[in-house]
Amino acid sequence: MTADPAELLAARTLMAFTLGSHIILVPLGVAFPFLVLIANFIGLKKKDPVALQLAQRWSQVMAVLFAVGAVSGTVLSFEMGLLWPGLTGIYGDVFGLPISMEGIFFFLEAIFITIYIYGWKRLSPWAHFWSGAALPIVALGGVFSIVSANGWMNAPSGFTLGPDGRPTNVDPIAAIFNQAMAYEIPHMLAAAYMTAGFLVAGVFAVAQLKGHWDRYQRLAFAIPFTLAAIVAPLQMMIGDTVARTVYQEMPIKFAAIEIVWNTGSDEPEVLLGRLNQDTGVIEGGLPIPGLASWLSGFSTSTVITGLDTVQRSDQPPANIVHWAWDGMIFGGTGLALLAVWFILYWLFRRRLPGTPWFYRCAAVAGLVSVFCIECGWTVTEVGRQPWIVYNFLRTADAVTTAGMVRPFFAVVIVVYALIATASVLTLRSMSRRWAAGHTLESGVPVPYGPPDVNGRVAQAQVAATSGSLEEP
Repeated sequence: MTADPAELLAARTLMAFTLGSHIILVPLGVAFPFLVLIANFIGLKKKDPVALQLAQRWSQVMAVLFAVGAVSGTVLSFEMGLLWPGLTGIYGDVFGLPISMEGIFFFLEAIFITIYIYGWKRLSPWAHFWSGAALPIVALGGVFSIVSANGWMNAPSGFTLGPDGRPTNVDPIAAIFNQAMAYEIPHMLAAAYMTAGFLVAGVFAVAQLKGHWDRYQRLAFAIPFTLAAIVAPLQMMIGDTVARTVYQEMPIKFAAIEIVWNTGSDEPEVLLGRLNQDTGVIEGGLPIPGLASWLSGFSTSTVITGLDTVQRSDQPPANIVHWAWDGMIFGGTGLALLAVWFILYWLFRRRLPGTPWFYRCAAVAGLVSVFCIECGWTVTEVGRQPWIVYNFLRTADAVTTAGMVRPFFAVVIVVYALIATASVLTLRSMSRRWAAGHTLESGVPVPYGPPDVNGRVAQAQVAATSGSLEEP
């Protein structure tokens, strides 16, 4: 079918807006339960009421973010069917299973979050901890499901194309375990843990810069930042492997990433710059001779396929893909260097850094992480264009022709604005309430029992454990 170009642009813009908004919540939904459990484990293992209080508060934030993500994720689910009937109508039997699995993992996560929060004062401490241990596993299942479906769109498998253009001999298991899934899942999982860690730690880095730096803030900073610092350098290695895999399996996408026009070896790595896709001329930028070929195959003689090997209508918008790739690389490198700073300081000094510049960088690291994850998904989705199913179905042939995209877009913007406003107000209200009641002198509420009104028990517990976690 022939789609109205205006309708196609509106549908792609709407999908980009909702996916770009929802992806901010995904890392928190995936990794926040693990952060909560770390604080919970420290509190139980070391009999530390401050860590337990932190875990209890974070679990409430986790519940709010899950509720917000549930709404934005549901909108995305509707959009798959409403905006792209050519995809779901033709290939739904092939890649529909992982999407259905994601719904199961979503409901399981809702159940376990409810049990965990409800159990703070109703279960024994360790029974309560283990009731939440399923949350990171369930979150991993959700990542597996969605990324498997997206990976299939990049590396379609598990079917044979019939003479009528429809899939036959469908093998859903082969579709789930497609080639792209093997590299997309570790890349996305590392990005989620890194982004969540830097985002949460950034809140407490700001508190440090404002002079609020008691043991509660130090612990709340150290747990997520340590996790992010461990993952960030690993993500650089994972990303390097991903790039080489894309070079082998999706050469045209890789050509857009590196803005390579003519097929050849000894290709430079062009930092920034832009490609004129009408003339094939690169304008501006900083070329590093031979580096793109060397990174692709560890030799400057490695041949990179150029964009000119396919007709103009089959080329992705190279500049968007290239700039998004550069943004992800620059941002990820900066985060990895910040992580190395933190790790080396801890190894040699055995305490948290003290310089304000470190905490200034840590305060913006979360925003940089979000920027990187947005850039990464831009490379993944835009780099596949003009195909919605790579080399099988064009995006223009999958889009709806119902003419309802623009009104639906307006409704989505209103809904998302209301959700964002309600989320910010709720989290700020929770933060202010906790800040007003958080003083060690007045006692720390004990999650596994009634609060100590006079604070004497809590103070004794804090004194007994202050040496063990003074500098995590």
